[in-house]
Amino acid sequence: MTKMTGAVAIIKSLKLNGVDTVFGLPGGQLDHLFDAMYHEGDDIRLIHSRHEQGVAYMAYGYAKSTGKVGVYTVVPGPGLLNSTGALCTAWGNYSPVLCISGQIASTGIGKGYGDLHEIDDQLGMISNITKWQSPINHPSDAPEVIAESFKQLTTGCPQPVAIEMPMDMMGLETEVGLIPAVVHDKKPVDRDLIESAVSILKHAKKPMIVVGSGALECSELVLEIAKRLQAPVMACRSGKGIVSSEHYLSANFPMGHRLWGEADAVLAIGTRLHWPLVMWGTDDEQKIIRVDIDAKQITRITVPEVGIVGDSGVVLDVMKQLIEQDNHQATSREAELTELKSAVDAEIREKVGPQMAYLDVIREELPRDGIFVDEVTQTGFVSWYGFPVYKPRQHISAGYQGTLGYGYATALGVMAGNMDKRVIQISGDGGFMFNVQELSTAVQYKLPLVTIVFNDGRFTNVQRQQKEWFDGRIICSDLHNPDFVKLAESFGAAGYLATDPESMRTAIQKAFAQDGPAIIEVKLNEFFPAPWPFLMMPQNRKEVCK
Repeated sequence: MTKMTGAVAIIKSLKLNGVDTVFGLPGGQLDHLFDAMYHEGDDIRLIHSRHEQGVAYMAYGYAKSTGKVGVYTVVPGPGLLNSTGALCTAWGNYSPVLCISGQIASTGIGKGYGDLHEIDDQLGMISNITKWQSPINHPSDAPEVIAESFKQLTTGCPQPVAIEMPMDMMGLETEVGLIPAVVHDKKPVDRDLIESAVSILKHAKKPMIVVGSGALECSELVLEIAKRLQAPVMACRSGKGIVSSEHYLSANFPMGHRLWGEADAVLAIGTRLHWPLVMWGTDDEQKIIRVDIDAKQITRITVPEVGIVGDSGVVLDVMKQLIEQDNHQATSREAELTELKSAVDAEIREKVGPQMAYLDVIREELPRDGIFVDEVTQTGFVSWYGFPVYKPRQHISAGYQGTLGYGYATALGVMAGNMDKRVIQISGDGGFMFNVQELSTAVQYKLPLVTIVFNDGRFTNVQRQQKEWFDGRIICSDLHNPDFVKLAESFGAAGYLATDPESMRTAIQKAFAQDGPAIIEVKLNEFFPAPWPFLMMPQNRKEVCK
């Protein structure tokens, strides 16, 4: 037991669990916590933002790109509420983000006095977007709460956790017993179910695999099984790179749609399987096997032929052994799948060529180990199926939450967690302005993020729908924008102007040649073609959801 304040107990406990980076925005209820971080010196890298949404998205980007826990801290009440857009993005994307919120003095909690930032039961308020929540009511409780937080963050579904501590308890000094970090064993899996799944896959004529974020840590196993079965592997967003886009067994979303229509067995690993089941359908001729750490996902839409609850790595390791027992090797489908991949790529380029021209340049200039962060924008939508990546965690997105404006701050967190890599983030002019203030953070902390802002002066998706669905009644979709180059320069960042893919290439090269953050404004006059034909694809099996 050692005498320390509640704030010090929190920070010491974070360090014991391997945390070396915290994203935070200071305020009255966090004074003791920030002072505790000050005393840790270089052991804790503290990055502060200009808005609570910023630090929460940075923690999300850090977690999503590294696989480690992303930690952020904000004041209670409105500060916590400002961060919840990012928190629900982390929730929807199975990302281990730890929110540490301040709290009013313990003597005022639940009294309704109207203390600064007071909201009654703020942890209850965010319980639907966090996996676990707990107050820290006394300094001596801090180690146990932090230990349980990391257990929740690193076992089962890796979703956000939120904790809070009253400001007076953060400052209270008392005896505290720190708890060392614990590595938790993975739960055993049902071998009989895996044997049933393997039997189906071995006898399938046209198997396919669908992967999501639940398979990020077992890419080698996925590829080995795919090779044995000659099963193409489809990914949309989070699963991209689990099998390299260059491999003939890798299938993007539109290619996956065509394969789904003829697949007689589907192995779905760590994915909601939402779009295939809801939009494309399934039937009795297609046997679906689901592997997921989240038991709720397995039967949420339909009941699969086989449902296996467990860590994907553990399940796939057993599955690989069983497939190899009799030296099973399916006939190569390389020629067939290579031809299909080429045909789909040609169709994509024909229909969304303008977006692909920009994405091609980004891919050519971004190193192979670089990370691409998209945004809810026209080029971002096309990137889901048109931007190749080669390893897991090289394409970061907001997933199904579609949180417009998430991209820039998220990419700063990606950059902070991957300072040895190049990071390019794309935004539309609408989404970029949601967190434009974080240019200050990028400059202050020398985060060499390159951001490309496609400026067409409109919320393009909204305006397209107004033209096509509402007889051209345009309302609130035209935008008045700053000069983004001058805006970047006013913050002390580099700014470049581009008007086409090749001038953007030159700008990227210049941005990489300097050592700070950069903004590349791409001036657009054209109305990009709709990306949706390759996302909202028609039903090709029996309807599941009406």
